Amino acid sequence: MGTHPTEVELPPVYCPLESAVHPRARRIEKRSVAWIDGSGMCASERERSWVVATHSADFLARFVPVADEDRLWAATLWVYWGFAFDDARCDSGPLSTRPAQFNALAGQVQRACETGLAEPEDRYARVLQDIMRHFRSFAPPTQVARFVHGHRAWLSGVAWQIGNQAAGRMPGLDEFLSMRLLSAGGHPTFALLELATGAEVPDRELYRPAVQALTEMAIMVASLDNDRHSLHKELSRGQADQNIYTVLMAVRELPLQQAVDEANGLRDRILRRFLALHDRVRPAAGEDLVTYLQGLRHGLRGNNEWGLRVPRYLSQGYWPDEMEDTSLAWAESPSDMRPGPVEGAPSIAWWWDPDLG
Repeated sequence: MGTHPTEVELPPVYCPLESAVHPRARRIEKRSVAWIDGSGMCASERERSWVVATHSADFLARFVPVADEDRLWAATLWVYWGFAFDDARCDSGPLSTRPAQFNALAGQVQRACETGLAEPEDRYARVLQDIMRHFRSFAPPTQVARFVHGHRAWLSGVAWQIGNQAAGRMPGLDEFLSMRLLSAGGHPTFALLELATGAEVPDRELYRPAVQALTEMAIMVASLDNDRHSLHKELSRGQADQNIYTVLMAVRELPLQQAVDEANGLRDRILRRFLALHDRVRPAAGEDLVTYLQGLRHGLRGNNEWGLRVPRYLSQGYWPDEMEDTSLAWAESPSDMRPGPVEGAPSIAWWWDPDLG
């Protein structure tokens, strides 16, 4: 990399969105940890410690601050599961550079997401079946199906990324952004909005191009924020293989600090477009779509409030009792005010289509 991680200056995050958290987040966390302990998901005390340290209950409680507690608890279980699976099987586990073996496992895991009849060999697949049983006990088939489809999208993106890693191949910017839309897990995570809140957005509203663009932009901004949150940890562990910074360094031949600044500008341009399009779509949206759109907004803010403090990224094992916003420094304005689509990224240029809305 040529730059020591401590020499990288990460700019403050621009995120002019409202902050909120579910009032029962701590109780949901305690229930979730008890479930983790009885699930058989963790093979060691170290695995358990890192899963608990994701504080997934706080994460999702910021996406849906108004939700039925039992629904939110069930949805939170998948977030804990997703982080555990990602750490053990995707990011740095033995399959992280073995695409054929990962794809075989991903097929088993996805089938466990779709059906509860067979008994999978993999412990993560078995635990996922239990989570899906919770979902099916309270959610209508359409909302469960949306989550299942989002889950498949996530695993396909991880397979894409692992294939690149195995080949020692650094993707270009446009390919990386397309891949990151999938591999970051945003599709299943935002599908949890309906499961947790009970909203049932009609197909004709959810699948409108403008709403799909908003969903994709929210996923992309959160994904780039996660690259930011994890940068120091990945550099210190030598794991920084494919993220927005390494891609920009390779494609544009930039030093790390300049890549960080460019990535921040790219991210802010997408967020500005999200905010503008949201304000066009929301006034005519139905009640359930308004709930969904508010979840996207809460998710963007909450992902930062969580990610800037969580031990998963800080690797310090410290978690403050109170998550006060006063301890976070936010940027007052976007770092890039240029209009129009991001250069060199034609696959996402349609987000700026003037006919959306």
